[in-house]
Amino acid sequence: MRIGELAARAGLSKDTVRFYERIGLIEGRRLANGYRDFPPETVTWLHYVRTAQTLGFTLAEIARHGAELRDAPDNAEALSALLADKIRIIDERMADLARLRADLAARVGTGCPLRAADAAG
Repeated sequence: MRIGELAARAGLSKDTVRFYERIGLIEGRRLANGYRDFPPETVTWLHYVRTAQTLGFTLAEIARHGAELRDAPDNAEALSALLADKIRIIDERMADLARLRADLAARVGTGCPLRAADAAG
């Protein structure tokens, strides 16, 4: 299918499809007339990409794990492992943010809030 149809069926702009092709997330072949041609399963893959982005995966992560997920005999197990790893990363970020929040809260109302907490004495 040509890029316009792919974009419409995937709910994306043609520019987004071109960008995904440029960074290697999708691959189309060039027809003799220069038009791009994409296989029908590209629509399903683009829906997966958008869902993965919504779940917090970066395009780099999607690209890195995409081939293994598409080719794995047990996609559910492979995907579950990726999701568990993403949860671990989110938990680490939340802990970092909680520490940052506590540090900021400790500095509120001090004479010089940018001075190190141990030097503000």
